[in-house]
Amino acid sequence: MISPDLKLETDKVLLRPLQHLDIASFATLTNDPSLWNYFTLLLDEPAQLQQWVAIALKEREERKRIPFTIIEKSTGAICGSTSFGNISYPDKRIEIGWSWLGKQYQGTGINFHAKFSLLSYSFDVLNWERAEIKTDNLNERSKQALRKIGATEEGVLRSHMQMPKNRRRDSVYFSFIKNEWPQIKSSVFREIKTFKYHL
Repeated sequence: MISPDLKLETDKVLLRPLQHLDIASFATLTNDPSLWNYFTLLLDEPAQLQQWVAIALKEREERKRIPFTIIEKSTGAICGSTSFGNISYPDKRIEIGWSWLGKQYQGTGINFHAKFSLLSYSFDVLNWERAEIKTDNLNERSKQALRKIGATEEGVLRSHMQMPKNRRRDSVYFSFIKNEWPQIKSSVFREIKTFKYHL
């Protein structure tokens, strides 16, 4: 079983277990409504942010999800959150998702390092077969970012999720496969030299 106390880090970021106390820091990062156009909850609304954190912590207790708080190591600042979820031990498959960053941390390399940490743990430590990431099919920025880090676009699940304001979301799935990872790691992520994990 993947430990709920898992920590992952590169030279730039630390992913540590999400804590209820992180809500105060999250509240200062989530107050821009434009961040949540493609998210399942509107985290600029305090009640929905509280709900989102409560769900993450409950799903961790139930061993359904491993939610992390993302920290920029050079400043110690909380930047956002990401998770492992939909974990299938028999199939050696894991999903990376529930990811968001405060606007000031977008485009800074934080997400790049966080994704590398999660993928490195999935393939280099667990030695699993597949890591998958889904996003809103309307979210062109997210899709482009996933293509840029070497993910393979697989297809669209129509009317897949309920979104705020009574919208039905089509989700597009991307994946990484174990035998692809060494090449992606040595090309796309070649600048990242450090990866550590702690239990």
